Amino acid sequence: MRVVIVTESFPPDVNGVAHCALQTARHLVDRGHHPLVVAPAPAPGSGPDTDAPCPVVRIPSLPLPGYPQVRVSLPSRRLAAALVEHRPDLVHLASPFVLGVRGMAAAAKLGIPAVAVYQTDLAGYARTYMGAGEAAAWRRIRSVHAAADRTLAPSSAALIDLEEHGVPRVRLWPRGVDTVRFRPDLRDEALRRELAPDGELIVGYVGRLAPEKQVELLAGACALEGVKVVVVGDGPSHAHLTEALPGAVFLGRRTGGDLARIFASLDVFVHTGPFETFCQTVQEAMASGVPVVAPAAGGPLDLVAHGRTGYLVPPRDPGAVEAAVRELAANPGRRTAFGAAARTMVEGRTWAAVGDQLIAHYDDVLAARRTAVAA
Repeated sequence: MRVVIVTESFPPDVNGVAHCALQTARHLVDRGHHPLVVAPAPAPGSGPDTDAPCPVVRIPSLPLPGYPQVRVSLPSRRLAAALVEHRPDLVHLASPFVLGVRGMAAAAKLGIPAVAVYQTDLAGYARTYMGAGEAAAWRRIRSVHAAADRTLAPSSAALIDLEEHGVPRVRLWPRGVDTVRFRPDLRDEALRRELAPDGELIVGYVGRLAPEKQVELLAGACALEGVKVVVVGDGPSHAHLTEALPGAVFLGRRTGGDLARIFASLDVFVHTGPFETFCQTVQEAMASGVPVVAPAAGGPLDLVAHGRTGYLVPPRDPGAVEAAVRELAANPGRRTAFGAAARTMVEGRTWAAVGDQLIAHYDDVLAARRTAVAA
């Protein structure tokens, strides 16, 4: 099968869309298919696409004002030319919003089936950044995804959200986790002594430092005696958070084996953002054998078994986050049991397993298109 993956983000970008697009391309290659990636050009000096498993066509881009880590593609003929040259059987649109919309239009013009993967809660971002615009965001989402042969939602909550807002032909497709890279035996006592020299309980957050992530909800945990908060990531809220989280250790952006070692060295992982359509870092913490505290909203509802692998708390509630951390800090046996159960729960959620599910969705779409053409 020949597939063009049109994605709003791709490595060296570090985010859920980029990571999922990369894993999708890798799996297609591993299964003998022929993918091509079309993505915005990264920031100057980012280097070549040395880790890409397939050819990558880069579209000229500009940084998003106020959030330079996000690149927005400019109009270009390269996208349509890439589709014509690659002759795909199907176009995969990863979190379509700007480049993906153009990819959808080009696929429709060429008569190529399209699968759209919903990954970003644009309506939630509109509320966070503009205080309004949620209805307009949903109109945009509905317009884009209604043109696809199938929309894939990463979680039950996202699927319900899409259907309630009038998006047709939605199916569930979760995300995988690298259970070889992220594993409990990477726990590093030397790193733990470096991060918490007085033997404190280490509570970690990993992700973008941006307003929608609401990382300031960890302030109460910072104030708990015997607790050290560690923050991994970068973004426009960095300066604000260094003031909002006194005593926290900020490690900046970490990737690969370094990130896996940090995950395994945590005692508790806390995710604070209420707008996650999936939440990959929760799975990575679970694969690392770490109990999780996350909001009872969006993707974490499918991932965290409350009272068995961690705690789901009311969104945007700093007191609930603090209470959950305090409870886990006081119960080392419970932390151990939750962490072991978390690892067991995700062991079957490999990228190979969910990649095969994706190919099955492709096959369904292609079969339906052939039937429609024959009719």
